[in-house]
Amino acid sequence: MKYCIKISLLFLVIIIAGCNMEKRTNEEISQDGFAFPKGEKIGSPNFTGIVWVQMMGAIDSTLHARYGNVTFEPKARTNWHSHPGGQILFVTEGKGYYQALGQAARLLYKGDVVEIPRDVVHWHGAAPDSEFAHIAISLNINEGGAVWIEPVTDAEYAQATK
Repeated sequence: MKYCIKISLLFLVIIIAGCNMEKRTNEEISQDGFAFPKGEKIGSPNFTGIVWVQMMGAIDSTLHARYGNVTFEPKARTNWHSHPGGQILFVTEGKGYYQALGQAARLLYKGDVVEIPRDVVHWHGAAPDSEFAHIAISLNINEGGAVWIEPVTDAEYAQATK
């Protein structure tokens, strides 16, 4: 069953990609070079640096999932946080990092997938020398939204990206 859910989510992302590509002109695609629109620049205390978010799909969904494209400028990142229902990241552009609390950071490239179990405290964001984009899927949102903790310090970020 778990495998079927993963495959279903992957097909959902592929379908969304196809739908979004039809809505964009070649000029729009070539301007930023990204497969998905960057969306709106956000000003949130839950992020360090410049980050854009393009939410996708219905907010009021019977899928119990929310998903969107998140684009980070170099060095930008989330705060430490967790998701009661878990999260999946599909890396679509650039180079970035994912780190679960107490573990070594994982370097991510386009095409990588990160499965984040329920309630695992973590952060993700761009490498120091690259923009980074991913489709973030928050699962089981009926169990609650992201639980934001505190910023990833510059020292923690530097250690993770060595």
